[in-house]
Amino acid sequence: QVHKNANSRSLIKGTGIGLAIMAENSTILGSESVKKRDEDSDDVYYSPFWGIEKGAVLQEARCFNDSQLDARKCQQVITKLLYLCNQGDTFTKTEATEVFFSVTKLFQSKDSNLRRMVYLIIKEVCPSSDEVIIVTSSLMKDMNSKVDLYRSNAIRVLCSITDAGLLGQIERYLKQAVVDKNSVVSSAALVSGIHLLKINADIVRRWSNEIQEAINSSHPMVQFHALSLLHQIRQSDRLAVSKLVTQLTKSNIRSPLAQCSIIRYVSQVISQIVPSDNAPRPFFDFLEGCLRNKSEMVIFEAARAIINLKEVTSRELQPAVSVLQLFLSSSKPVLRFGAVRAINQIALKNPLSVTNCNLDMENLISDQNRSIATLAITTLLKTGNESSIERLMKQITVFVSDIQDEFKIVVVQAIQTLCLKFPHKHRTLVNFLSNILREEGGFAFKKAIVDSVFCIIKNIPDAKDPGLTHLSEFIEDCEFTYLSSQILHLLGSEGPQTTDPSKYIRYIYNRVVLENAAIRASAISALSKFGAECPLLRSRVLTLLYRCLHDSDDEVRDRATLCVKKLEKLSLHEVDGINGQRVTDYALQDLENSLHSYISGSTISPYSISNVRSASQESKTDHGISKSLAKAGYDNNFSEDVSSILEQPNLLSNPLFSAYGSVFKSSKPINLTEAETEYKVTCIVHMFRSHVVFEFKCTNTIEEQLLEDISVSMEMNEGTDFLIENSTISLDRMPLGDEGSAFVIFDRKEGVFEQAKFSCVLRFTSKEIDPSTGEPEEEGYDDEYTLEDVNLKLTDYLRPTNISSFKKAWDSLSEECECSGDYDIGKREGLQQAVEMVINIIGCQPCEGTEAVPPNSRSHSTLFSGMCVGESQVLIITNFGIDELNNVTMKITARSEQLDISELVHAIISDS
Repeated sequence: QVHKNANSRSLIKGTGIGLAIMAENSTILGSESVKKRDEDSDDVYYSPFWGIEKGAVLQEARCFNDSQLDARKCQQVITKLLYLCNQGDTFTKTEATEVFFSVTKLFQSKDSNLRRMVYLIIKEVCPSSDEVIIVTSSLMKDMNSKVDLYRSNAIRVLCSITDAGLLGQIERYLKQAVVDKNSVVSSAALVSGIHLLKINADIVRRWSNEIQEAINSSHPMVQFHALSLLHQIRQSDRLAVSKLVTQLTKSNIRSPLAQCSIIRYVSQVISQIVPSDNAPRPFFDFLEGCLRNKSEMVIFEAARAIINLKEVTSRELQPAVSVLQLFLSSSKPVLRFGAVRAINQIALKNPLSVTNCNLDMENLISDQNRSIATLAITTLLKTGNESSIERLMKQITVFVSDIQDEFKIVVVQAIQTLCLKFPHKHRTLVNFLSNILREEGGFAFKKAIVDSVFCIIKNIPDAKDPGLTHLSEFIEDCEFTYLSSQILHLLGSEGPQTTDPSKYIRYIYNRVVLENAAIRASAISALSKFGAECPLLRSRVLTLLYRCLHDSDDEVRDRATLCVKKLEKLSLHEVDGINGQRVTDYALQDLENSLHSYISGSTISPYSISNVRSASQESKTDHGISKSLAKAGYDNNFSEDVSSILEQPNLLSNPLFSAYGSVFKSSKPINLTEAETEYKVTCIVHMFRSHVVFEFKCTNTIEEQLLEDISVSMEMNEGTDFLIENSTISLDRMPLGDEGSAFVIFDRKEGVFEQAKFSCVLRFTSKEIDPSTGEPEEEGYDDEYTLEDVNLKLTDYLRPTNISSFKKAWDSLSEECECSGDYDIGKREGLQQAVEMVINIIGCQPCEGTEAVPPNSRSHSTLFSGMCVGESQVLIITNFGIDELNNVTMKITARSEQLDISELVHAIISDS
């Protein structure tokens, strides 16, 4: 922003003139509409650009071709064109060309304001390379003009529209402009050089002598721009940057902006140096000296640089904290805000270093700027001691009622952290949270408080009783269904284990009487848990549940019936064999799939609910895997690919597959037919240790047909003979809308990891259905339907796994089974994008948080762990690097128990 603001000053003035003219001329037009508005509104605003249309403005642009130019009218039209450009309107190539040629005629005018508007519109229209030559001569003439304002603007415009070929012709003029006596011209040339580095860096590098001379300029802005350009030229060479920083720290640069830039360059150099235990930190004396600068900007930048140092010590922080403490009592709000935010950042890691600032921050609680007051409170909550908590709570109570919800949420989160830090003060803090919970506020604010109380109850056992009591009182007047349901669930889970569980039943049953169906259903579930876990309360709970059996809502009624039956069994000592005396919640998707499998005849064994996972097991496996993968940066498809292992009851319940062992990995469903076709077929590839099972899920969508004896024939089109067809399992019947599965089983040679491609044909016997009777004909005819090809991918042999210590696991594997390779990924927006791409390709789990790339990193390493079919571990180290043109290269080192598995990883990357 500094670059743009400093060098576009004159152009902005030109735009301002145009806007002023527009506003002046539109005042009369807008007077009537203003009168028609609400007379009571005090801040009526009428835009001078209201009702502007592109077609009308292009018609007005014809005034540029008049023989007698009206400079004032031309400025108005250019202002309208600029407004349209900034509002997102686009011009066609013909329109842009016409506007550009018309604007070039305005160079004949001697009006200085119009000339500045012309510069602006030429930059916005951005002529093509064929058209640039038309305006180049006029701009080069202005570059050599005696008017400095023309010279600076012409330099900016010419450099923004020029290409590499034309740059060589104007290089001499630009080098002269860099050392021009006029600061505006010099700054324009320097900033243009920063932009030209992207077009032709070699030419700009030849200006080094002139740039060095500009750094010694007496004008602050010229110093700043010269320093920025010199750093841009050398930034790809770490040694050159280090030498530049060493030189600049010893020079006498007076520009505050330039000094701030030097501090930032110093911080970059320090971050690349590994700190030593004995040796002093390089350049720290320079940063400490900047804390005594006359400019407040430089002082704050130096303090911020010290705060952000790696492994900074309390002794190093002390001078920065002392300066920030002085800023806390400044009369300028921006200084107070910057200081308290910096101290808040220190308090996260070194709270003891800022305890001396507590008295000054307490004075900021009553600051008129609520952002400053909020930061002051949250910092005090992080740095305060146990004895000052009551005093802080009294101050915060007055403050919280005057701030918006977004600030209140920050305060609530800070109080939660403080409560976990000082558990003995939980009563005071939970009471405070309870009080503000009853105040007015939106959903996000109330949810933040409830979540904080949940966290405190979970981590501080003594806070359970008071916390549950406060939440029970809150749901009496809670207007949010989601929060009421969450609290009722917590009461059902934690209430039976409290010292007096009976006191919560009244609050819960009130929800059954007074609330909507969703809350009533949650309340019934909570009551049933009290009855299941508290035998003394069971009869009372049953009495209440009997009253719910005739509820108007189906869900509430069914849930009450189920809970009553369960509790009646417990009363007769018929203990549930699966979950003791607890009411068992089953994973609904697994329960539905197992029942569907049993009814469809896919399994011949008697049905047993013991094969269905409970909800707790589901949350620990399926949900846990998908959540961890999502956190690691995988997309939804990859998460489904792994979790589908747990969602194949048809396969796992079939005794024909029991001899193959457990499923190593199942792919996500692959559609083999179009959505509008007669039959819907999807394929899932199940990988076993020495077998590959292709499951074809088929659905009939034709009302007049019944399909029988459905099977799929597969023929390998691409691949070697590492797969041998074992058998085919057909589907007996497929009525309209029903889904069933046919299987094709292949034997796989162990230790062979290759990909294959199969052509597939669906074969079946079709029988017409008599419309009058609805029964199928006795005889049918054989038919077939060609499906899309099915691929066995290399990633089907790998699945992600978690490990506790990557280094320990890596060292345990032999270097003889290690395989390395370099790859060119191409141009990317940054390293994070490259890492995410590799995560989705490689099919393994990132370890130790290495999937997150630090901002502005030029290199990064990501660690992966996985398992290959046959339960062989594979570990991967990927090293990424990015150059100045955003080209990313990658080195992958894979290590496993077998060399073939390490080579498989490289085959996956090469194939992708």
